[in-house]
Amino acid sequence: MSDPYILFQNVSKSFGPLTVIKDLDLAIDKGEFVSLLGPSGSGKTTILMMLAGFENPTSGAVIVGGQHVERLPPHKRNMGVVFQSYALFPHMTVAENVAFPLNMRGIAKADSAARVQRALDMVQLGAYKERKPSQLSGGQQQRVALARALVFEPAVVLMDEPLGALDKQLREQMQLDIRELHKRLGLTIVFVTHDQSEALTMSDRIAVFNHGKIEQIGRPSEIYERPGTRFVAEFIGETNLVEGVIGTVAKDRTTIALKHGGKLVVETRPGLVEGAPASVSIRPERIHFDHTAERENDFPGTVLDRVYHGDHVRVVLDTPDHRFIIKSDHRMGVLDEGDKVSASFTPNACWVVG
Repeated sequence: MSDPYILFQNVSKSFGPLTVIKDLDLAIDKGEFVSLLGPSGSGKTTILMMLAGFENPTSGAVIVGGQHVERLPPHKRNMGVVFQSYALFPHMTVAENVAFPLNMRGIAKADSAARVQRALDMVQLGAYKERKPSQLSGGQQQRVALARALVFEPAVVLMDEPLGALDKQLREQMQLDIRELHKRLGLTIVFVTHDQSEALTMSDRIAVFNHGKIEQIGRPSEIYERPGTRFVAEFIGETNLVEGVIGTVAKDRTTIALKHGGKLVVETRPGLVEGAPASVSIRPERIHFDHTAERENDFPGTVLDRVYHGDHVRVVLDTPDHRFIIKSDHRMGVLDEGDKVSASFTPNACWVVG
């Protein structure tokens, strides 16, 4: 197996008495798209700033392409950076903005013009090079910022909440555009976001941060379907967390005894011990009202609320053991508050979190 392209080894970062990052180990392969996901204050932007060279680690090593860069200034790291604020110069044209990092590196004018055109064509703004930033939409300005980060062909592109200022539709389109650029150019991208949907859509892997530490790192499907901790289960999307005590642990199936006499049957995972407390995560869309297939988990209850969301109906179902949130399609028919129904799900829809 080849060595990772970016490597944080036992990195800590303190600001006075406050430790923001503690003993971080993180490895990123060349050409990989990794999102650093977490709430505000979890340390993800500090990690990006240490990688870019705007902050130095208090201790530990940051290695890029086999070279220690902890004390290397930003302009010698060959990294493009895209910020949420775009940071475009208002008095410059689009082309001049994109050419700025080339001018700082002393690139000849003829070569610079060709690179600028190529970078703008990448983000589909080749015809806008003579405009000023004020003449562009928010999405177009973000594309200019991206072109500026790509124009000097950096080894790594760092993005700090770059889509946070855009409206929902434009943000979703830009997510797909950046993902397509990543695939086409083979870029190594480190992307900071607090938006779970954004991270799930764009990333090869997601590192979920909490209080300066990685709670879990893995592919989007792993993070969502098999959360490692209660924090990850609650932070990534929406989930039902049912509390109980572990009963019989068999090869494939484990029973969970619930407080009011009910039980859950879940997939067995390593480390489950009979008699230990357990939190079980069940995603709302994995719960069904139909009984066309036999399911080992069945909870009769009363509908407390239903909200129409277009592509699904969000139902709150009160049962003796838990108040379930359920996202259902429209095949179930119309439910009203007070209706008596049963919610059911299979063992592979459940996951015991650490």
